[in-house]
Amino acid sequence: MAIQKIKLHNFKKFETLEINCNEELNVLIGDNEAGKSTILQAIDLVLSGSRNKVESIGLSSLFSKQTIKDFFTDKQYENLPKLFIEIYLTEQNNEFLNGKNNSETRICDGLKLVFEPDDEASKDIKEILSQSDDNFPFEYYTIKFYTFAEQPYSGYKKYVQHLFIDSSQINNEYATREYIKSLYNSLLDGKEKNKHFNEYRRSKDDYVEKVLKDVNDKLESEKFVVQTNSKSNLEADLNISDNDGITIDNKGKGQQCFIKTKFALEVKAGLRELDVILLEEPENHLSHLNMKKLIKMIQTTHNKQIFITTHNSLISSRLDLKTSILLNSNSNQIMRLNNLENDTAKFFMKAPDNNILEYVLSKKVILVEGDAEYILMEALYKNVTKEELVDSDIHIISVGGTSFKRYLDISKILQIKTAVIRDNDGDYEQNITDRYNDYDGVYIKVFADSDNSRSTFEICIYQDNKALCDELFTTPKRTLTIQEYMLKNKADVAFELLDKKANEISVPTYIQKAIEWIKE
Repeated sequence: MAIQKIKLHNFKKFETLEINCNEELNVLIGDNEAGKSTILQAIDLVLSGSRNKVESIGLSSLFSKQTIKDFFTDKQYENLPKLFIEIYLTEQNNEFLNGKNNSETRICDGLKLVFEPDDEASKDIKEILSQSDDNFPFEYYTIKFYTFAEQPYSGYKKYVQHLFIDSSQINNEYATREYIKSLYNSLLDGKEKNKHFNEYRRSKDDYVEKVLKDVNDKLESEKFVVQTNSKSNLEADLNISDNDGITIDNKGKGQQCFIKTKFALEVKAGLRELDVILLEEPENHLSHLNMKKLIKMIQTTHNKQIFITTHNSLISSRLDLKTSILLNSNSNQIMRLNNLENDTAKFFMKAPDNNILEYVLSKKVILVEGDAEYILMEALYKNVTKEELVDSDIHIISVGGTSFKRYLDISKILQIKTAVIRDNDGDYEQNITDRYNDYDGVYIKVFADSDNSRSTFEICIYQDNKALCDELFTTPKRTLTIQEYMLKNKADVAFELLDKKANEISVPTYIQKAIEWIKE
């Protein structure tokens, strides 16, 4: 059982949102407040079928603030908004799931969570709406869990087994208990669970009758008992330990995250499998090595659908950029890279650690070839525009000359405005004009010095700043020419220029043009 599509209506920041899902891996990428966590929470609420979970969060926290604001322009009972989350499932033609109780009125398998006004309380609601202040009647809304076959369901009977692991709360006592309970419940059906609870209660009764009997015989009017209420049942008392007997709550944050994810991904004989796993920023608290181990575990996991939110370039690229779901915090727009060329996706999976996440989340980017250009670019930008780069929406990324096209493949899909600044390497026609002929367009432009004798960034900087460089780098014992010295010590030279002469550097013409174009 897998999720094919998710539809949100008036849920938190999304007035409307529709996401088509991959059957195995879905990597949700976006900047802060883009809605990544909101999507995981929506899935968790619907699959859990738990009214308690919804009520503990509060309807006022789940309803779209903009929708509520818009409602108060007329405050008519007939226009009270509804909130729903729909989960469209892979077709099983399950009689309890299959129907057209969805916003598309299409016959298919699915689950639905709906918040709507209680018609039986219409008189009370209208009275509230007639008041002068903007008081929304959240308390008069009903919470309903329905299948697409219009069958009600609850947490007692789950159609899709899932687990939600939130690494931001990984060492929170409540979160740990909820994780253990969720994992336990995912491995048992209702009948098995009832048997476990019954046997556990009987064992407590036996303990009272056999072990505590000697103590209780010494008492006249009272006796010792073992609690059997909801706060001391099997689920509350369960824990997880490793082979050395160390329980999960006594592990560090990173180990807790790793262990919880590993438990969720493992497939063991005789256990019911999870259908869906939700991972909230699994990179939190993990060392670089454990993050790579986690990625490998996810890559080798099958027969489970995984949803991951991440801010980490390593996770987003190594898990295949084609599985990415990109969220824009300003427009609530969904973008995909499923049409990315296979060799480009594989390149980022195998390439050294990169800045791919920074790139896909940017509006405007200047790609440079090496460390020297990267070190000086902020100063060059200020010298051209008289403005600070940090105040713009422009990012500088150093990618290395062989990687430019890989990034530009992504730009063509996502329409990221990208200026490439690179060396002509002694042949402008071949290395610039011919090589990037298929990329030059509205969103992409490549800039290099057209003079083949000015083949590198350092040569251009020296020839345009000869007096400045001679003054800065001439020493009595230096046998190399200044230009030779600059070519052999690129990063050190760039840093010294930045440190001592940043405001005096004359910017080569091709870099000026790149800055002016990207700023438009």
